[in-house]
Amino acid sequence: MLARALSAQMSPNLTVAPIPTVKAAKGSATVVTVKASLPAGYHANSNKPTETYLIPLTMKWTAGPLQMDSVTYPQPKMERFPFQKPSDKPLSVVTGEFSIATRFKVPADAPAGPADETGTLRYQACDNKACYPPKNVPVNVTVNVQ
Repeated sequence: MLARALSAQMSPNLTVAPIPTVKAAKGSATVVTVKASLPAGYHANSNKPTETYLIPLTMKWTAGPLQMDSVTYPQPKMERFPFQKPSDKPLSVVTGEFSIATRFKVPADAPAGPADETGTLRYQACDNKACYPPKNVPVNVTVNVQ
């Protein structure tokens, strides 16, 4: 039991709030907003990290009746951490609660009625001392095409 508790502390989880059903009219556009949260004391690299070796925050949609148009990520913060050398660049990170908005096109020939849109939010959480293995969080939203 102690090992499980330590493992939970060492591997921070980003949580995603349930997404309300989205109503979408055929031939139009709609936005799906994913609200996510990291525990206090942790950060994740932004979608445009300052170093090529850092793992970016990504939102990928893989299935559903809609066509992904664009993804708007949260405004990152430029921060320095104790583990960095004085010559290192500040890191582009997100912390706490943040939102990722995806704009979708609704095809004119999309089938009417409810359907699931599924995707994956990928992130790597870090604290002031270490980074943890990247994780994928499944994201699902019901879209009611009208």
